[in-house]
Amino acid sequence: MRKFSAIYSVIGAVGMLGANSAAPVSAQAPTLTQKMNAYVGCINRLSARSYDSRARYFSWVGKNGPTGKERIIYGTYTTYDTSDCRRNVEKANALEPREAALEGAASAYVEAVTTLEPLLKEADDYYKQQDYKDDKMAKGRALHPRLVAAWDAFASADKMLRAGIDVIQDKRAVERLAEIERSEGRQARFHVEALMIGAKQVFRAQSADPPDAARITAALAEYEGMVKATEAYAETNKGSKISSGLVSSAKSFLVTAKLLMRRVRDKVPYSQGDRMMLNSGGGWMVEGSPPRLTRDYNQLVDAYNRGSRL
Repeated sequence: MRKFSAIYSVIGAVGMLGANSAAPVSAQAPTLTQKMNAYVGCINRLSARSYDSRARYFSWVGKNGPTGKERIIYGTYTTYDTSDCRRNVEKANALEPREAALEGAASAYVEAVTTLEPLLKEADDYYKQQDYKDDKMAKGRALHPRLVAAWDAFASADKMLRAGIDVIQDKRAVERLAEIERSEGRQARFHVEALMIGAKQVFRAQSADPPDAARITAALAEYEGMVKATEAYAETNKGSKISSGLVSSAKSFLVTAKLLMRRVRDKVPYSQGDRMMLNSGGGWMVEGSPPRLTRDYNQLVDAYNRGSRL
């Protein structure tokens, strides 16, 4: 599942959401920074857990809902408290500059996640207390369509909010890179910012549904060039402060992206063991899988945020 950082938005594979380059918050107007941080804060705190709850539920429930005859009944996860998200979004939406589409997406996100919260609590209590043993899964069957509808509404709202954030961050990333090139030339900061933009373009291409092999291949070729340029610059400019961790993470992401590209291009199926890991939350361990790509991308962003703000 994707997370957002203060510098780069990190987009995960759930719902096959796209990914764009993100602009540094510090480069934005103070009130726009506040708006963006409020929206990003909601996503970081609530989205992954909400998607995890759905994955947990469908790891044992069929598409038509529970029957009571399942071999193992796991229940679902609850999400975290949503009240801070609601308050922060309400405040952020009143700030200048006004962004009607983004503010609307943020409000829709709040409504979706606050609807999901009590429903997940109700389901969690039901399954934890094993009340299905008393009513022959009657409530479980009744809860099923409500859960599915709430998860679908949340996924749609989450996708729209991320897309709105990405539009603003995309624009500012390009502006920032151009300004760095004008003021400093193609030095350390230019290489690092270009690398991150390229990585996100790869992620976006590989997260598209349906996947476009030609687009993925083109994005990968451009990103690979950026990785090589960054690594070469770091090798010949030892004092540049481009961290070895950033370069290593960039190369790991490249390897995983290539493996996933080949899996898509060549229609390589997952093994039975791979499918078990993908369905049980361990998909990041499967080479050339979307969850592995998400993990490696998140690690690249973390490396950037830890030591590469030059």
